[in-house]
Amino acid sequence: MPRFLHFFAPALFAILSYNSVFAQSESKPFRVAIAGLTHGDVAGFLSSAAKRSDIQIVGIAEPDQQLAHRYADEYKLDSHLLYTDLDQMLAAMKPQAVLAYTDTREHRRVVEIAARHHIPVMMEKPLAVSVDDALAIKRAADAAHIPVLVNYETTWYPSNAAVYKLVQDGTLGDIRKVVIHDGHNGPKEIGVPPEFLDWLTDPARNGAGALFDFGCYGADLMTWLMHGEAPTTVTAVLQTIKPQIYSRVDDEATVILTYPKAQAILQASWNWPFGRKDMEVYGETGQAITVSRDGVRVRRKDEKEEHSQTAPALPPPYDDSISYLIAVVSGKIQPSGLSALDTNITVVRILDAGRESAKSGKTITLH
Repeated sequence: MPRFLHFFAPALFAILSYNSVFAQSESKPFRVAIAGLTHGDVAGFLSSAAKRSDIQIVGIAEPDQQLAHRYADEYKLDSHLLYTDLDQMLAAMKPQAVLAYTDTREHRRVVEIAARHHIPVMMEKPLAVSVDDALAIKRAADAAHIPVLVNYETTWYPSNAAVYKLVQDGTLGDIRKVVIHDGHNGPKEIGVPPEFLDWLTDPARNGAGALFDFGCYGADLMTWLMHGEAPTTVTAVLQTIKPQIYSRVDDEATVILTYPKAQAILQASWNWPFGRKDMEVYGETGQAITVSRDGVRVRRKDEKEEHSQTAPALPPPYDDSISYLIAVVSGKIQPSGLSALDTNITVVRILDAGRESAKSGKTITLH
């Protein structure tokens, strides 16, 4: 079985020099604050945080206090943690990082406020609703010298790292085509909380529908596979197959990216019969297909059949978002790849161009 673990070695001891205020003491938990509670994934974080000793939630800023108290009751959080104003909370609690669980449009505001306090930010994907907002986030982060990270579930999939390693090793040859599938049978259908559904179906707050919600995964993975290179062109087709549910946004998106010697097809949907996050990578000499979090199917040019294998577990701190955040903020590693700000600016450029392509019916050229 090929060994994929060596992919991580070059980054393990990369060092960044941040202000010493962010240095993480091994004897004290890492102090985090939460900005917003309208993103449904905050429930997963709160459940996980309750079982960890390496982090401490020191404040939660949510204007909707009814929503805030609902979460406080459900997760047995001290009501003294609750604030209505992010700026006030950061000044009072001085966390080491902010976790943004707002709608996507709010990401710019969260970063600009956190930057005034020189506090790093990790937000849920995608980075922004527009290129203008993405660039404003970068300006704020650069001026304050803070890392800004974007959290994707698929960043922590061993199968994706395994395929990346195969590409890096040359096992598949140069990439020619990548097909990435992401989504589920619809946010309403899977029962997301009402405050989450409200902004997911608002094009101003989400950027679009399935295009931004799930197209960002494919754009992120492809940009990573292409070492940060932006595509030459972006062509997108958006549909609303269930207008009785999603009257204002697309629920079906297909985006074609072209590169000088490669092509990617991003298939983002709220119409899959089940949830999926998988990709197919085809090179000159082989193919690799991910199967959920851990499985990979590989076939080389000289082989008659593909073979399945289990990807090795990711090494800490590359195995979960909070461990990764702590390592970045404490200066142990340098942000790169799937979570990095520069990668995600390219992601937003792709999504923005996809939205414009679908609206105009034309292919958008990025170079």
